[in-house]
Amino acid sequence: MQKFSLNEVIEMAVQIEQSGYSYYDKALERKDLDNESRNLLTFLRDEEIRHEKTFMALRDHLDEVQIIESQDWDVVSSYMQAIIDSRIFSSPSSAIQSALEAENVTEVLMNALSFEKDTLLYFHALNDQVSEGKAKNAIRAIIDEEISHVRKLNEYREQLLNS
Repeated sequence: MQKFSLNEVIEMAVQIEQSGYSYYDKALERKDLDNESRNLLTFLRDEEIRHEKTFMALRDHLDEVQIIESQDWDVVSSYMQAIIDSRIFSSPSSAIQSALEAENVTEVLMNALSFEKDTLLYFHALNDQVSEGKAKNAIRAIIDEEISHVRKLNEYREQLLNS
């Protein structure tokens, strides 16, 4: 049974945040963004930087902490790997490509919404397997922020579709 260190899982989380940053940063270069879209994407881009720093600080602090090996760790491990393998942005370069290929602002937002949902799934799986208090609290705070990102994106997408 494979057992990941928290460091390894957090490194995957850092990579997710870097891909998100790349997507939002490239999307901000689009000429078809209105001010509200630009503000939302700027906010989300800056959040990716902040989340990456949070995870890097956890990684540096928790070298020896292990994820709890639950009875269903094989299932959890496979689930986390599936999230990583199938996410919309598998790397910063694929995130940039998605931003470039989006046909319009609505598609930019739909990609962002999919990315944020994938990220949320990963962090929920991570949170369920971490027992150390500081790490659990930091991950829970990021989950709450990711939920707010999904809400903001969904509300804005609805606003665009209804206008």
